[in-house]
Amino acid sequence: MLRKSFLLWPAVVASAVGLNACNQVANFAKTKSGIEYKIFDKAGKAKTIKPETAEADYKKNVGQIIALHVEYRTAKDSVLFQSRKQQMGYPVRVPLQEVARKGGLEEAISLLQPGDSGVFRFNADSLSLKTTGQPAPPQIKKHGNTMTLYVKVDAIQSQADAMAAQQKAMQEMQAKMKQHEEKQKPLDDKTIQEYVQKNNLQAQKTASGIYYIITQPGSGPKPTPGQTVSVNYRGTLLNGKEFDSSAKQGRPIEFPIGVGQVIPGWDEGIPLLNKGAKAVLLIPSSLAYGQRGAGADIPADAVLRFDVELVDVKAAPPQPPMGMMPGGAPQGAPQGR
Repeated sequence: MLRKSFLLWPAVVASAVGLNACNQVANFAKTKSGIEYKIFDKAGKAKTIKPETAEADYKKNVGQIIALHVEYRTAKDSVLFQSRKQQMGYPVRVPLQEVARKGGLEEAISLLQPGDSGVFRFNADSLSLKTTGQPAPPQIKKHGNTMTLYVKVDAIQSQADAMAAQQKAMQEMQAKMKQHEEKQKPLDDKTIQEYVQKNNLQAQKTASGIYYIITQPGSGPKPTPGQTVSVNYRGTLLNGKEFDSSAKQGRPIEFPIGVGQVIPGWDEGIPLLNKGAKAVLLIPSSLAYGQRGAGADIPADAVLRFDVELVDVKAAPPQPPMGMMPGGAPQGAPQGR
């Protein structure tokens, strides 16, 4: 599924940043490195930017934190990522560093001042090569070989101010999410019950609200926290639309159970199965992607269906030596929020 990231290629998810005049994208200016851009001031009026002057102004802010809203769009104007939705209206915060490579996102951001809005158009392959060293993914290039980034700068802050603002925002977000989840739980449960009845499923329910149907019993052990599992899966919305599957990856996905590398519904649902079992998991939104949703294919408050097969259960991997951190979650796993 989708990984959490920002400004690294790409965190891809979706809607409108609300940049007012930024929709007027005719007559782009262009940097020497090839970035097409248009900058607007607080009043929404187009600004004339001298990259040399902007670079000097930017260097004064290196070491501080920029708070901004961003949105990625494909060449066909499909929204790929929208920070306002993912951040519940709060800006994301990114450290300002020296622009190491021209032609990428760092240089684009360096042209902006607090209150500015900007539209930046990149060659998708060039942007991807500058951020990951790899060409643009096929799912991006199928829409065309350009990427447009819409940005609105909220503030540039000291590290102390940014940390205080971030902590306050996180507390407010968590309170809002918890309040929303409590209201959403009975709605999700009603939705799942109706789905179960409509499809004549013999489902069991966990205390947290997951419904599961064992379609093929297994004969091996059930996984315990810390053990690594190998799972084939197909994820769909309740209308049958597929949003992900292990078949797309060409192999089962592997991840450790109970450590938060996958959505809570998986950390709880997969241990219900014996090795070799196949099942259907119906996961309420609070144990999936909640009110944020995930990507263009998983809307907010979506109940998810996963058809899963527990292929293997392995012993917990050895702990890394002190000072070393284990690697990230496996590609393809439904990521924790």
